[in-house]
Amino acid sequence: MQHTKCLYYILLSAALLQFESAYCSLYDFVTCGSVVKLLNMDHSVRLHSHEVKYGSGSGQQSVTGVESSGDSNSYWRVRARTGVDCTRGYPVKCGSTLRLTHVATGRNLHSHVYSSPITNLQEVSAYGENGEGDLGDDWKLLCDSGDSADGGLWRRDGRVRLRHAVTEQYLHVAGQRFGRPIAGQAEVSAVASPRPGSHWTVAEGIFVKPNESPAGAAASSAQSGSHDSSEL
Repeated sequence: MQHTKCLYYILLSAALLQFESAYCSLYDFVTCGSVVKLLNMDHSVRLHSHEVKYGSGSGQQSVTGVESSGDSNSYWRVRARTGVDCTRGYPVKCGSTLRLTHVATGRNLHSHVYSSPITNLQEVSAYGENGEGDLGDDWKLLCDSGDSADGGLWRRDGRVRLRHAVTEQYLHVAGQRFGRPIAGQAEVSAVASPRPGSHWTVAEGIFVKPNESPAGAAASSAQSGSHDSSEL
């Protein structure tokens, strides 16, 4: 009897550990609708915007990098590409095209063929109204090859690059800083090829709960034989 009881507790403990592992794995990934702060891994600044427009180039809302971890103007919402909605809580796939919408102003991370004000690289701005702009708001998510073992999903602790869908330039920080009125903030630009300054990771965030595990979602899709075009 005692042996049976011990075996029962061993099996129960193993089941609980397995459940805990599966439950925790749900939260290893960035999901559609999540609000994140992106940290540039080479210069330790967070992607940032505010109601300050460029004095040159497009004259659109400026995008910069800030060192502070507590600035609410560094939050960006993860959304599907222009004209498409994604399923809230669904893990974002590496290689997908997405938008990042600045939470405080409702404008999207954007780029185009204007020159950036300090380095004369390609300008990066925030554009649109209430989350709607144009195709210049679309970015392709490129995960480091080491993340392929996770089913090709965007890990919260993963290293990624963002490549502009229209111009194919990479979101980048060179390190140069602005003077007034945004003194000390780093210029954010786009460059033609991957280089130091183009790696980003999620530093902080508010993550939308997934509906199911990435493996379960993939299995459901395979069984149904269908593809949800709204997935990221």
